[in-house]
Amino acid sequence: MTHSEKIFFTHSYFLRFDRKQWTTAQPYAPIGTLYAASVMRQQGYDVHFFDTMFSKSADEVIPAIEKHHPDFFVIYDDGFNYLTKMCLTNMREAAFRMSKLAKQRGCTVIISSSDSTDRYEEYLSEGADFILLGEAENTLGELTRAIKNKEDLLQIPGIAYKEKDAIIKTTKRNVLKDLDNIPFPAWDLIDMEPYRKMWLRSKGYFSMNMTTTRGCPFKCNWCAKPIYGNRYNSRSPQNVVDELKMLKEKFQFDHIWFCDDIFGLKPGWVHAFADLVEKEKLDFKFKIQVRADLLLQEEYIRDLARAGCENAWMGAESGSQRILDAMDKGITIEQIKKSTSLLKQHGIRPSFFIQFGYLGETMEDIKKTIRMINELLPCELGISVSYPLPGTVFYEKVKAQMKEKTNWTDSDELALMFRNTYPPPFYKQLHRYVHKSYRTHLALENLKTILKRPATISYERMKKAISFLYYAPSSFFARQKLNRLKTLPAS
Repeated sequence: MTHSEKIFFTHSYFLRFDRKQWTTAQPYAPIGTLYAASVMRQQGYDVHFFDTMFSKSADEVIPAIEKHHPDFFVIYDDGFNYLTKMCLTNMREAAFRMSKLAKQRGCTVIISSSDSTDRYEEYLSEGADFILLGEAENTLGELTRAIKNKEDLLQIPGIAYKEKDAIIKTTKRNVLKDLDNIPFPAWDLIDMEPYRKMWLRSKGYFSMNMTTTRGCPFKCNWCAKPIYGNRYNSRSPQNVVDELKMLKEKFQFDHIWFCDDIFGLKPGWVHAFADLVEKEKLDFKFKIQVRADLLLQEEYIRDLARAGCENAWMGAESGSQRILDAMDKGITIEQIKKSTSLLKQHGIRPSFFIQFGYLGETMEDIKKTIRMINELLPCELGISVSYPLPGTVFYEKVKAQMKEKTNWTDSDELALMFRNTYPPPFYKQLHRYVHKSYRTHLALENLKTILKRPATISYERMKKAISFLYYAPSSFFARQKLNRLKTLPAS
């Protein structure tokens, strides 16, 4: 089947608009966008793509639109990246601007993202013709065909659009189950050189992203799932290894971020994957996101190590069992401790996502979290404050307190947008203090290792140990400031 229609893809994540991420300089390609482009190309459309990742302004899309004169202009965000799930206002404004620019040039504007799924009315009023709700590859193909053939749009599940002055929202679309049937992302459409250069400059190696699953069956009550929902579906290990081989040949990556919400949840999946990686002699390192309880399943960590896993990011969230239970997290502090220890034994770096500011969190809960971090000493730490996203139980609990501000501008804002135990500046300072306290304890640990086992001394270890001279006083003063902020009235 061939189409004369031109379809033009872009996305609304601009690395430069997120100061923290621009400084970190570890960009990942928008694979959600590339998946959609690949599906539409398979259906015979003339597909074009403009990557906004390194752009300075939304207006940079104009020459590409004017060059290709597409029938459909599609902003299709990468639902696999937590940064796009955060719905940052900088990116929303860029999406609005691109919608208007495409509309002015005669395109039908279609948008698919976590943010537009949650705020479809707003996007429709800012220039979009159609919003794709939830998982959207199949929806997009059905919608473009229906527009071309002037068919009834009400029959298409998973869309929102305006008819006269009314907003129409159709029935919910079921998620895709057989992920092996989806073609690999259209990697040929993207210029990977700026990504490679930035990675090599910031980290000394080149990392790419891949996904092996869609969705998450767990019920953490603060975690929004507007795209892939609570259903969990997985690609086969063979399908994943086939893509890895293709990417290795095409891009010579050193490292992979498997950006699934949870890696290898399906029983036996990681074991089969490790067998295939060994059989194909694939040599690469990777990082994953995973649950503490899953890591304790027999052979799971051993298989991860066998396959090349070097970093496992756990949603530890809190050192207080009371807070974990309030979040419906479904894990225990004991599981966090045990899995951290097992990962270290198998040469995999455990890393923690920590969340402060959950409803009802007290100073005692905060102290327990800091104690857990400093005792377990994860290899990396990602700290945030509770962030209410539409569609979650947590959002419903606090939405009455949220005024005009309901999203952060960029990922480093860390603003608390609802009333809590302590005032917003306290949580910003807490973020600084916890990092400094953690670095102090890390330095002490390295110092102890050098004294106990001088043979293990290295430049890196010595540097970390000496950093104690900076972090110890810095941590002390950060704590003093934190104590002063604690006494301010909550707002």
